[in-house]
Amino acid sequence: MSKPAAPKLPTLVAQARGGRVVRTAFVDAETLDRRQLQDDEVRHHIAGGYPDARRVVLTLYPAHIPDVDAGVTVFRVLPQTAGWDAQDFAVALRSLNLPEETLGEVREERGAFLIAATGRAVKALADVTTLAGREVDVEEIGAAAGKGSKTREVVVPSMRADVVGAKGFGVSRAYFQQGVEAGKVRLNGQPARASSDIREGDSLSAEGLGRIDFKRVLNETRRGNFKVELEVHR
Repeated sequence: MSKPAAPKLPTLVAQARGGRVVRTAFVDAETLDRRQLQDDEVRHHIAGGYPDARRVVLTLYPAHIPDVDAGVTVFRVLPQTAGWDAQDFAVALRSLNLPEETLGEVREERGAFLIAATGRAVKALADVTTLAGREVDVEEIGAAAGKGSKTREVVVPSMRADVVGAKGFGVSRAYFQQGVEAGKVRLNGQPARASSDIREGDSLSAEGLGRIDFKRVLNETRRGNFKVELEVHR
């Protein structure tokens, strides 16, 4: 499957600055340069239904608007007959004839399947009772599949990705470094290096752990460490 074309972020930011709410279809997270989204007059959401999603929807809106929804809904689809696997489910989804860009990632969960959707796919999935001739139960579980998010203030000795990631997720640095070496950690959608520096506005995702949005540096301690504010999504 070819990657969707990268959205022209300066154009979208300009549209949001002009008073519009603008939203992409699902795009590859690697195509988003988050630094182009930093604008005092514009806010944004990047959502894929899962904290570590690689296919995401970008929503931008004027800063004077209190908030808008992230544009993604996650459904849990439970087949009423046994024997389905992820490939069977993917084939069954195609029977709905939905545009590929309206469907996000599919994940298995204890005999059911989670699917992220946007646009017309949301209404279509909400009305589904059968897929490829098989009965299914469909439940809308909200904008994200996970335990939710929490803002954390932690002290780190440096802004390295492995240091901030390990501290933010509450795992050992060695364990987090293993994930980096295995290609399971991404910084702003790109494969991360352990030594990569993190700055305000950056996003660090790790398969199986979730996503950290680096909010800001609060202060520097007497010992040269940094107290930082992180938003941790699991």
